[in-house]
Amino acid sequence: MKGVGRCVIITGLSGAGKSTALKVLEDRGFYAVDNLPPALMPDLMRALSRNGPAVSVGVAIVIDLRGEGILEDLSSSIESIESAGVESNLIFLDASDDWLVRRYETTRRRHPMGEGITILEGIALERSKLGAIKAQSDAVLDTSSLFPDDLRSSLLSKLDLNEGSFTVIISSFGFKNGIPKDCDYMFDVRFLPNPNYVPTLKNLSGRDAAVKEYLEDLPEKRALMERLGSLMRFILAQYERTDKKQLHVAIGCTGGRHRSVAVAESLARRVSDMGYVAVMNHRDIELEGS
Repeated sequence: MKGVGRCVIITGLSGAGKSTALKVLEDRGFYAVDNLPPALMPDLMRALSRNGPAVSVGVAIVIDLRGEGILEDLSSSIESIESAGVESNLIFLDASDDWLVRRYETTRRRHPMGEGITILEGIALERSKLGAIKAQSDAVLDTSSLFPDDLRSSLLSKLDLNEGSFTVIISSFGFKNGIPKDCDYMFDVRFLPNPNYVPTLKNLSGRDAAVKEYLEDLPEKRALMERLGSLMRFILAQYERTDKKQLHVAIGCTGGRHRSVAVAESLARRVSDMGYVAVMNHRDIELEGS
């Protein structure tokens, strides 16, 4: 079973833009987690092995000094997830003292290293604690004088992510559980024969090979995919000319477990083959009685 393939770990100085960087990756489809103890990283990768965005795009994690001593386990945790086949990228965000002081004065926050110390003392203490982590990072990004758009561009460049790539979220769902209210396009595939009524397939899902093969043998399923593929190719080419960076396509069947899941998976492969980022989200696949 395919699991999480990529984990981006964001760390660095407080005030250097870690929360902004995490949001950038979340907007690109990454499953985002803030302030995770490094020791929990291997467990998180296993827990997300069936999560659509985490598997299709990756996981982004912010790790910092808000918890005392939490950086001690970072190296061993990275080794653990890499041995399990997860590609890791450790990104360290840095900034000059002047810029960090300016940001703290603007927000009127005290430095998280503790009370009773000046901002500059807090910055110096944090630098000393993070020195070893900075040395082992895959990339250091200096955010001094960077506006959010500049930070986004620099971060995506460091991670070899094409800023101009268009993200397509493809969701499967069951009409009996309600339709997604945030989708741009919705397709009803309830006209396809329902594997739920085939005893050997009832307890499986559209992600299982037997269900996929059953549906793939149907000429109406093959015709549907040809037409959906052509429509997506046309639609995405038009949207790429606009400022829109993301499209949400929802595929629905009765319960959201068999037909919609299989069609969504097929469509995601076609969208990926077109050169777009496809993010899977099977909303109702685990619901009882779906």
